[in-house]
Amino acid sequence: MPPTDASADTGSVPVHTGPSGHPGDPGRRGPAEDIRDCEDTLDLRLPDELLAPLAGKTADTGERVPGLTHDRPGPLVSPVLLSLPGTLDLLDQVGTWGPVESPVGLFHLTPVHVERDLPIISGWMNDPAVAAFWQLAGSKAQTADHLRAQLTGDGRSVPCLGVLDGTPMSYWEIYRADLDPLARHYPARPHDTGVHLLVGDVADRGRGLGSALLRAVADLVLDHRPACARVVAEPDLHNTPSVAAFLNAGFRYAAEVDLPGKRAALMIRDRSLRHLM
Repeated sequence: MPPTDASADTGSVPVHTGPSGHPGDPGRRGPAEDIRDCEDTLDLRLPDELLAPLAGKTADTGERVPGLTHDRPGPLVSPVLLSLPGTLDLLDQVGTWGPVESPVGLFHLTPVHVERDLPIISGWMNDPAVAAFWQLAGSKAQTADHLRAQLTGDGRSVPCLGVLDGTPMSYWEIYRADLDPLARHYPARPHDTGVHLLVGDVADRGRGLGSALLRAVADLVLDHRPACARVVAEPDLHNTPSVAAFLNAGFRYAAEVDLPGKRAALMIRDRSLRHLM
């Protein structure tokens, strides 16, 4: 089972259902209409001009990518390349997005530093409710490998701590969904940006924090990534609290997708609808 938004629960909030009985908004469209609305879908790989300067210095480790269990799609760009003048930051400098006011307090996404943050993140991963979906229970080394695979990759995924009123209380992965293996399973658009969320402490779950913070982070993405028109997520369809959290955060239920290890609910927050949902 792949990492997912395991602990973004909202307590007793029910999952909304459309006419078909599936979770989603009442005006949920059919798959054919969803696909027609995504006709600009691309099977995106990092362009050759980004790979060429470091030919022979890329790494295809076959590590698990956040959100899926199959291998990364081809060579990855070295972080060295991303630091060269004129090269592309694939996620528009997540670390500089700064704090944002939310209904539950001042929230800040801060990129993970393994040595500093490993103890708290590993502790969360060993919570049985989290481990059931993320499958990273065990030694700190296992969690460290998961974090370093992103931090030493090409920048398409950034692991972050969520800090609320000065206290680390959640773990996030902000990733380029259009450059992720997920894009093989849905009609991806250029610059689609994905999120994974884990609310760490049991005391912070079930009281609406997940929904409030998902909305805040989706707004951060749309505010700081002008090329991104959609924020996407793929929680396990059976993880009802997580699906409910996304619905209450302004995401719409777009489709069901079969991913390696799970059947997922494809959740989308559209830039064009952000002030309506």
